[in-house]
Amino acid sequence: MNAAEVTEERLRQLIARGFKFVHPRDESGDITAIVGVRPHDNVIDVVQLRTEDDAIALRMAGDTKDVLAPEAHSWRSEGPAPRVLDELLSLPDVPVEEEEGQGTTGCWIHTSKNRAKWVPAS
Repeated sequence: MNAAEVTEERLRQLIARGFKFVHPRDESGDITAIVGVRPHDNVIDVVQLRTEDDAIALRMAGDTKDVLAPEAHSWRSEGPAPRVLDELLSLPDVPVEEEEGQGTTGCWIHTSKNRAKWVPAS
């Protein structure tokens, strides 16, 4: 399987886990990234694919205000999409240290200058 096929398969696996995808755009309307978000329990998992060799994934607190530019995170991976997606898929659903507490209901993702999309928790 080539890198594009691996990336496509991993994205299908993320969708099966409950990730929702949005496509933020720049001022001219061009897609800047493919962004997958999964609010669950009391965390939010986010992956941004800018190119096949430039991906970033993070796990952050469920009350994070800006999930595309968080101030803090509990886990992070950056690099080629297949590796980053594999690492994201290997994360446990709920980190042991974060099992207590209230869960998140979802998060807003800004998709363009004046638009945002609500992604509910799964």
